Amino acid sequence: MAELLNYKCPHCDAPIQFDSTAQRMKCPYCDSEFDVEALRSKDEVLNTQPADEFNWEKPNEDGWTEDEVNGMSVFVCKACGGEIVGDSNTAATSCPYCGNPVVMSGRLSGTLKPDFVIPFQLNKDQAKQALKDYIGAKKFAPNTLKSENKIKEIKGLYVPFWLFDSDINASMIFEGTKVRTWSDSKYRYTETSFYNIFREGEMSFSNIPVDGSSKMPDDLMESIEPYDFSKAVDFQTAYLAGFLADKYDVTMENSVGRANDRVKTSAEETLRSTVDGFTALKTLSNTVRVKKGTAKYAMYPVWLLNTNYQGQMLTFAMNGQTGKIVGNIPVSKAKLAGLFAGLTAGVGVVVYLVGGLLGMF
Repeated sequence: MAELLNYKCPHCDAPIQFDSTAQRMKCPYCDSEFDVEALRSKDEVLNTQPADEFNWEKPNEDGWTEDEVNGMSVFVCKACGGEIVGDSNTAATSCPYCGNPVVMSGRLSGTLKPDFVIPFQLNKDQAKQALKDYIGAKKFAPNTLKSENKIKEIKGLYVPFWLFDSDINASMIFEGTKVRTWSDSKYRYTETSFYNIFREGEMSFSNIPVDGSSKMPDDLMESIEPYDFSKAVDFQTAYLAGFLADKYDVTMENSVGRANDRVKTSAEETLRSTVDGFTALKTLSNTVRVKKGTAKYAMYPVWLLNTNYQGQMLTFAMNGQTGKIVGNIPVSKAKLAGLFAGLTAGVGVVVYLVGGLLGMF
């Protein structure tokens, strides 16, 4: 029976051992007991699950035409290394990522041409007002963030994205827990039952976005999703007029891992939603096999504001199509001090106010 010593309790995840008296597996921590053959069968099922398979085709490597290249310039930020593309009319500008001056490095070359672009739907004045309203609505935001000289630094930037399409087969094994309690005149009893639940299905995903810029945080870009790809058009350099565009520095091959994670997460959420009636549900196995996986290259519109506050770089991003804004806003210590200066009530009042303030920042 030595081989069974590596089993863990499905209830509390502690190591379990064979109890010779009960002739069952027993957890020394929560006293749960399990049938030996049931645990063995469960282990055999998990060990026979196939491995993930992710097969993605590379996009067509269409390059820029000579006319397109002649109308584009590349600016390089000496501070953060960002490479920004602008049209031939773009004057010296500042880096949209760190705010430092950028210098022209020459003409565009050696870069894959985007397949699609979603044009900006919101102009600069609309973006400035939306950002001003967003910051202004935060009662405890520092006044320096609300000043006009900060808001006007907002820049329109096309961010490179890899978009992944695929048909997949997903198979999952969940462990469902049901708890039943009852009592008699002396004791209260709790019975916990465990079930293996199998789910499998075919799914299709389209336009799973992964940003292709190392300068743009992935979580920031995912926070301003979704984009409406039905509004995308075939890429033309004319859409870059008046805006900047980031050159991708994360290849499709290096973006696949994040696409795989998003596919697995979405597949698990979909299959998990078909299971109900259990007190708790835990994923034991998650296998995804990607079929007909393809990728394309697109540019998505983002209004970006980077500003410094007490030595800290703050980034605000707005979806240039929908207007959704995200960004971390610091709390003004002076405003908080002024608020609490007038409070003379007891601890209970202070706790109540702090609890209410957390949702306002």
